[in-house]
Amino acid sequence: MSELNDFLTEAGVFFLATEDGKQPKVRPLGAHLEEDGKIFFTIGDHKDVYKQITDNPLVEIVAYKNRQWIRYTGKAVFDDEPKYAERVLEMLPHLKNVYNEKTGYKMAIFHLEDSHAVLLDMAGNCKQLL
Repeated sequence: MSELNDFLTEAGVFFLATEDGKQPKVRPLGAHLEEDGKIFFTIGDHKDVYKQITDNPLVEIVAYKNRQWIRYTGKAVFDDEPKYAERVLEMLPHLKNVYNEKTGYKMAIFHLEDSHAVLLDMAGNCKQLL
């Protein structure tokens, strides 16, 4: 899990793919947290991506750096344990401007279960991470 988390950190930006009806949707993300043997991701519960995940929790995350990329697939499971949101806000305090009582927006934290992660390169090599 740490190798996957380190890759996401070094890539800086990674992409989350969901489904909206029959249309795939991909968007950039950057916030993540490794804790308790899981990697947690954050989205706003007011956004379309939240509804897409609640409708179909099967997602894929892709990150790219130095001619290598990871594919991390699984079932998104939301976790309302406050400590994860608190840790994300400690790491990324600018998110307090978005997720607060004044805006009414809430941070939705999720991790992947039944997941699979691979590291690939341009030569076609594939390494199982999970």
